[in-house]
Amino acid sequence: MRSEITADHREREKDYKPRERTQTVTEPTNDYTFDRVPREERKMGWLSITNITFGIATAIFYFQMGSVMALQFGAANAIISAVYAIIVAGILGSIIVYLSAKSGMNVNLLSRGGFGYIGASLTSLIYASNFIMYCAFEGMILVSAIHAYFPAIPLWILIVVFGTIVIPLNWFGIKQLDKLQKWSLPIFGVFLIAAIVMAFNQPSVYGSTFWSYLPEGVQIGGTALLLCIGMQHGIMGLTMLIASDYARFLKPKDLKIGSIAIGFIPQIFCFGVMGGLGIWFGVIMAESNPGVYIVVLLGLGGVLFTVLTQIRINITNIYSSSLSLSSFFENMFKFTPGRRFWVVVAGVVAMALMLGGIIDHLDTAMTFQGVALMSWASILVTDALIVKKWLKIGPRYYESEQSNLFKWNPVGVISLLVPTAIGTIAALGYMGTFLQSTAAFFSLILASILTVVLALATKGRYYQKAESTVIPKEDYIA
Repeated sequence: MRSEITADHREREKDYKPRERTQTVTEPTNDYTFDRVPREERKMGWLSITNITFGIATAIFYFQMGSVMALQFGAANAIISAVYAIIVAGILGSIIVYLSAKSGMNVNLLSRGGFGYIGASLTSLIYASNFIMYCAFEGMILVSAIHAYFPAIPLWILIVVFGTIVIPLNWFGIKQLDKLQKWSLPIFGVFLIAAIVMAFNQPSVYGSTFWSYLPEGVQIGGTALLLCIGMQHGIMGLTMLIASDYARFLKPKDLKIGSIAIGFIPQIFCFGVMGGLGIWFGVIMAESNPGVYIVVLLGLGGVLFTVLTQIRINITNIYSSSLSLSSFFENMFKFTPGRRFWVVVAGVVAMALMLGGIIDHLDTAMTFQGVALMSWASILVTDALIVKKWLKIGPRYYESEQSNLFKWNPVGVISLLVPTAIGTIAALGYMGTFLQSTAAFFSLILASILTVVLALATKGRYYQKAESTVIPKEDYIA
């Protein structure tokens, strides 16, 4: 098998000179879109990477999720579902962060062995479409808040202006994101504290304590709780997977503490702090749209707060979508124009979705996203912990070079497509109320079972067709 590795391939991996370096010589930074990050280039501390992920965690979208759940299904059910989301997303997210930091690869590259390098294109496309849609959702919250305060400005102008601004903010990659998130976080904190203070002085529409609020006819637990959990699934998969785009740059010495910190802390802030505040704001203001109640609480300051939070989240959405689009088109069509090209494409598509009214299809989009992303996360974790570590099937490392991989690996492809198809049908209500609310969770379980069964059935023969001898032993995960 080793004879199949060409001298050119050996030299390329030996020196760790990823293809993207030679594509655009004017780029001062290398995002390692197609290759593992060399160990000597993993220089970011766990605090810096956790800070970048806070660009996701501080999105006002979590306010909206908490407010909607509280007003529709009761504050207690929303709070219980938030605890569930923190635990499940935190555990799976920490494992995925560990795999990414250990190997120097993001989830797109981690998937190549288990799915095949063409099969992994399915995950890249799903991943990219998720981030672009979320960019559009978050962008609409932003422009709606501004439009509410300045109604004379046409909505389409706001969409174009604030949809375009995230493109140059992504131009220089991971280092630029680190600086933007680091310097904007204290400003976010000031605005958030101001909103909390103003809310305390706001007379509550609901007279009693907010956590006891229940709409008429709704009880704690049962269907209402399941529906809340179902809504959490729509975003949990994304928060588990996105950290890998940044964790691959983690210093090797920070591997243990970084895996837990990067995997858990953002989940606590996403679902606990931001989601919890959304529950509180929604109940006391009797309003589910944060673009409305934040402006009511802070006036023009609320507009600025919304702009800040949504730009913070959307630069991470565009960054991750650009990596996934690069991977997809490189795998499928050998088209490698560079990450910046895909930053522009992702930004333009997100603007088109905003102009086309994507927000009207939020429920349908989140249903598919939750099922697909939870299944994918399950496959990655099962493949690492059970297939590679326990059953000793397939290589003990992650391979990303096409010359060493099959086009398709039925283990990952079937384990993703079957649960996603069944889960989507269930989530749309065709299999009863219970499965409609828990479709993503059962898709996750089914994907895990199929991964093990198919790995045993195929005996791991489709994980690689040639063995790599140049991947450092320190990058092995089993």
